[in-house]
Amino acid sequence: MKNTRNFIIITLLIVILIMSVGYSAFASQFTLNGVAEVTGEWNVKIVNIEAQDISEKCDSGKPEYSDTSVTFNAKLLKPGDSITYVITIQNAGNIDATLGTIIFKEDEKGSPAIVYTTTELDSVLKAGEQTTLTVKVMYDSNYTEVPSVKTKSITGIIEYVQK
Repeated sequence: MKNTRNFIIITLLIVILIMSVGYSAFASQFTLNGVAEVTGEWNVKIVNIEAQDISEKCDSGKPEYSDTSVTFNAKLLKPGDSITYVITIQNAGNIDATLGTIIFKEDEKGSPAIVYTTTELDSVLKAGEQTTLTVKVMYDSNYTEVPSVKTKSITGIIEYVQK
């Protein structure tokens, strides 16, 4: 009986050994290594502001800009006078920019004699390209008297987003 039990144990061990060798002969192990890197660069910015079409004796001030803001200070003399500011926006990144929100808000307590107009922007600013936004400041030619309130400010927010 003892010999039978030993024989069965040895037989089972041999069968397990044969199965292990057979499995390893028909099994393959693969290794997968990978790295992902984000190479997109978001860089939409203002690169210039220039005063153009300045009415005679008007002062466009010294327009200033940074990557994300512009400031100008127009001085208009008489009805019909105007100054046009051309703002250049560049997509210096490698991701196309989609125009999101545009808000232009004029000072409600400002002079009604001062009128601001702006041009439309394209809905997409492709990587590496530029676009311009034109802001025209005008002393309304319908005014025949100097207004009591002589200034009016405008605040604009232009938002580009990734899509």
